[in-house]
Amino acid sequence: MSITLRWMRMLEPKIYRFCAPLLQSAIQRQTGHPTLFLNNCRQCKALCLTSSRLLATKKTKVKTKGQPGPRVNINAALVEDIINLNEFKQDLLEIVENLKDDYGKNLNIRTSPGALDHITVTTSEGKFPLNHLGQVSMKSPQLILVNMTSFPETTVAVTQAIRESGMNLNPEVDGTLIRVPIPKVTREHRENLTKLAKQITNKSKESLRKLRTNAIAQVKKSKESVSEDTIRLLEKQIQQMVEDIAADMDKHLMAKTKELLG
Repeated sequence: MSITLRWMRMLEPKIYRFCAPLLQSAIQRQTGHPTLFLNNCRQCKALCLTSSRLLATKKTKVKTKGQPGPRVNINAALVEDIINLNEFKQDLLEIVENLKDDYGKNLNIRTSPGALDHITVTTSEGKFPLNHLGQVSMKSPQLILVNMTSFPETTVAVTQAIRESGMNLNPEVDGTLIRVPIPKVTREHRENLTKLAKQITNKSKESLRKLRTNAIAQVKKSKESVSEDTIRLLEKQIQQMVEDIAADMDKHLMAKTKELLG
């Protein structure tokens, strides 16, 4: 106490004058009784300083809602006897690559002879790319010709494959020649393509969910020989990897939608 009082002697009087009214008011609210501080009382000054520290505003922790927690980064080599995380990642990336391929095949605005190359034709002898059965050429920007002279017996199958390609095409057969009128690119057509892009993306996300379900099921098979904490961390790692790929898909969808709408 004596040390505190000696230290208080060095304080400026104006510090006391500032703290005293605040402290007096606070104590009166808590006790219901008025409190008097003497101007020249060293003990009052010490009490004022000590209490003013207690009245200081405390720093509160800011809670962040909706923000992801800490990321998990498990060493794949340490859990390879439970699940091959590297192989799982490659399977996820393959879905993204297939999504981009689907975009390129089904969401073209500009017409070219290669626009039909992705179409697969089912025949009695198996499945073949359309350009292996017929010779594709551009008659005009609004018309594609498919010459079926080399394999005329597959003309019907090729025509059906074009009609069911999802490209909104209505081919017309003229002997061994298939005429494919190209619809004019309208605003409505562009909007329909964006809807198709979203459908393709959602289908790819379904594939992601199936991979995630299978991976988690595989991890849970080891619950008798692995700790619960390890299982939970692996499940979180798998979910995290899937969410990263889904976010990447959303970016591709946004870019493709912007491209299609012009």
